[in-house]
Parts: sequence; C-alpha cells; structure tokens
Amino acid sequence: MPTSNATPGHPSPIGFAPPFIDEAAIAAVERVLRSGWITTGPETAAFEQELAQFVGAPHVVCGGSWTGLAGVVLDWFGVGPGDEVILPAYTYCATANVVLHRGAKPVLVDLPSKADRDGLNITWDQVAPLLNHRTKVVMPVDIGGWPVQCGEWATRLSEWASNHGFEGDHPMQAALGRPLLLSDAAHSLGGTTGGQPVGAAADISIFSFHAVKNITTAEGGAAALALPPPFDNAEVYRTLRSHCLHGQSKDAAAKFNSKGKGNWRYDVTHPGFKCNMTDIQAAMGRVALERYPADLAYRAQLADRYDERLTALGLVELPKRSGAMRKTADHLYIVQLKEGFVPYRDALIEALSAQDIATNVHFPPLPLLTAYAERGAKRDNCPEAIAAFDAA
Repeated sequence: MPTSNATPGHPSPIGFAPPFIDEAAIAAVERVLRSGWITTGPETAAFEQELAQFVGAPHVVCGGSWTGLAGVVLDWFGVGPGDEVILPAYTYCATANVVLHRGAKPVLVDLPSKADRDGLNITWDQVAPLLNHRTKVVMPVDIGGWPVQCGEWATRLSEWASNHGFEGDHPMQAALGRPLLLSDAAHSLGGTTGGQPVGAAADISIFSFHAVKNITTAEGGAAALALPPPFDNAEVYRTLRSHCLHGQSKDAAAKFNSKGKGNWRYDVTHPGFKCNMTDIQAAMGRVALERYPADLAYRAQLADRYDERLTALGLVELPKRSGAMRKTADHLYIVQLKEGFVPYRDALIEALSAQDIATNVHFPPLPLLTAYAERGAKRDNCPEAIAAFDAA
C-alpha cells in the first residue's frame, strides 16, 4: 500500500507515490537553469556535503542513478568473472543486474521462514553458510525502508574472514580483508540501524532518488562512503566521482572554472562510466533534503494511521517499522495478507482501485523473472520469497 510522497491535504484519488514538487523545487531548478551551469558543478558538490552530514558518513558521491553508482562501486572493488555477490532473491532486478553486468554470479538468498522474518529482509544466518573465497561482495537490501543491521554484519564478516584465512584477489579487497558490505539502501534514506543513520553502518550504502522515492531528483542516486581503515574515504570519493565521468581527472567545472594556463588539459586514469549527477537534479535534491525531516515525520504519522486501522480489520500482517535500535524510513508500507486471505489479493487490489486508491506489489522474486530463470535461478530455492510475494 502506498505512503506516497505524502503532503498534508493531498487530494483524492490516492496515487501510488506521486512525486512532490513544490514551488521551492521549481525555483531551485529555475535558478540553476538561469545560472548557465546545468551539469555537474557547485550544486552537486553542495548536495553531496549536505547528504554526508545527514547520513553521518565521511563522504557521499552523487550519480545519475542507483544502478549507475552500484556498477561504478563494483568495478572499483574489482568484481568480475569468477566472483560471487550474495544478495536477496526478494528484491528489484537492479540489485542483481549490476552483478551480471560485471560478469560475476549473483548468489540468491531466500527469505527466512515466516517465524524468523526480519521484515522482508534476508538475515545474517542465511548469508553465513554461503560465504566462500569467491565472495567479493555481500549486498543486503533494506526492503520498504526497513534497514538491515549492517553494523553487526560488518563485524561478522570480519570474524568470518579471520577464521577462514580470507585473502582478497584484488587490491581493494586485500586492503579491506573481507568481502565488501554494500548496502542497497535505495528505500531507506532517513532510517536508522544500530542507532546510526543508514549510510554510516555499511562500508558503502547506495540510495536512490528515482521519481517514486522519498526524495527524488527525477532520476539519481548517492553512495555514502564509510569504509574502515586503511581506506581514505576522501580519496575513494575522488576516485568514484572520476569513475562516474569516464575516469576523467577533471570534470567540466574544474576545466572551465580553474585559472591559469592549461586548465583544459585532463587525463583519463580509468575506463570509467557516464553516470554523473547534474546540478539540475542536485537542486531538486537539496530542496527535498531540507524538508525531509518534516516529511519523514509526516510519513510516520500516515503509517501509524495505517497500523491502527488495518489492525482493526484483521486481514493483514503489518510491516516492521521500529525496534532493536532500528527505525524504518517508511518508504513503502508493505503488508502481508494473512493465511486464508492470500487467494483474494488481486480482488482486493481491484476493489481498492475502484475507490481510486492505487497499490502495487513488491517485488517479484528474481527466479520468477525470465532473465533469471534462463540463467539458472530456481523457484524451488526460494519458496519463502515466493510465498511472501504471493501474500503481498
């Protein structure tokens, strides 16, 4: 069910996550358009700094999408053929697509049994048996905004690596001494885990600013860098930012705004990608981030109202939203139909639609998708994920 990008007085009908674009956002975009500088520049740099402060990470690099940034990070960490990346079967396809693009193998993890569920997230107990010397990255997903306990996972990954004599086959992994903990935090900006903001607990956390997200830049994303020593997060920031722009040693702003002879000269230090964020997008994001604490509070009020009224109906199991030093970002309000009501899911969706209330189902588990079934993903390996999808 939608919480949408809700604002007080939102009129009926209730759409699914309509983007909230106010006059302040329009004015910010107009200001950038009139400035004459519309690609990556000072607005993007300011947005990165404000995001880093908000999530409590040393640095944040913005990009054109979650997918683009994830590809850049996997490339930087040396993910390639022969490597494995552990991730949920219950996720949007982008989580696994970026792994295939690197020539690596997505290792799909089923949800826990219903009695042991942590929302709709995978748990450490399921991940641990799958770790091996080919594991380059572990990528949990914060489904609906409910965060994985990444601080605890990082500690356990280090313990596993120490106990198994783990040695990375790439300089970055050798420096880290264990698989990278890369959080798919597309849904969870503003959530907390282990008492920390999402973005400060995992090695790298990637957020999405797609049109339906809590904060939108139309398209876009941000990678929060919180790598442990010996990594210099400032240096990693500069590297990833360069890799988002084909590996150039200077972006357009540096070439045109610097003074002195030869300011146009640049090098390409890595065959990178093209997924930088523009100042137009960043202007939207800065306005949204400024009002985000108030938006989060309002989303929580709406979700509280759902909790109260849906509990009274007795048809559904409610999403996890708080507990154990964790708090959701209330991105999606994903309910699970109780046993006996599952066969009526589609009829319920149609009935809500007749009342102008839009809903959606998240997410078809990857083995149900043709692209992954053709690559060997088996339905029989994720019965719990499929059951959760059927009840969503």
